[in-house]
Amino acid sequence: MATLAGGDGASAQAHGRLAYGCRVARIPPLPESQWDEDLRPILDVRMRGVDVRLGDNNIFTTMARHKELFRAWLPFGGWLLGGGVLPARERELLILRTGYNCGSSYEWGQHVRISERLGIDREAIMRVADGPDAPGWSQADATLLRAADELHQASKISQDTWTQLGERYDERGLIEITMLVGHYHLVAFALNSLEVELDEGLEGLPDGAGRDGAGPA
Repeated sequence: MATLAGGDGASAQAHGRLAYGCRVARIPPLPESQWDEDLRPILDVRMRGVDVRLGDNNIFTTMARHKELFRAWLPFGGWLLGGGVLPARERELLILRTGYNCGSSYEWGQHVRISERLGIDREAIMRVADGPDAPGWSQADATLLRAADELHQASKISQDTWTQLGERYDERGLIEITMLVGHYHLVAFALNSLEVELDEGLEGLPDGAGRDGAGPA
């Protein structure tokens, strides 16, 4: 588990520079010994399809330090991952591109893992880093990635991209695309700023991507 940097201001600043990816978290995960009667039933839940508890993931035990916010946020994030109308593959392409754009190693690594469990081809996962104009995408996939880029860059999907999305998705799907990308910006902002450490076995961002909250140029 991560520990808080100690010492004087200069020492803390030095620790901060060593923090994200292979670094020390600004806010460490809540140790299991401190899980109270409200948190334990949540953090002990086994994740679907794997023998891992929510509490084995640094994102959840870090967010658990703000218990009320954690308990309010978790159902919404869970719904987007399992209850929405977007097909799982398309959802993951949007999340991966957002994690990459935000320079979030943790978000990228978690969703590489999720994508692989869904059976998404490794080459396609890595191609997300090359963006919507990379060779090999279908028009539908390229449009989704372009929507993620436009939301990241301009906080709005362009009319051309919106029209193309509208040929494939109904009103619910269009709303969900914007909310999904927006939500994973929120998550990336927290992960990057709190400098949440990668869980064991998670891979970081591909070469050339930002690693301190700054996405690719």
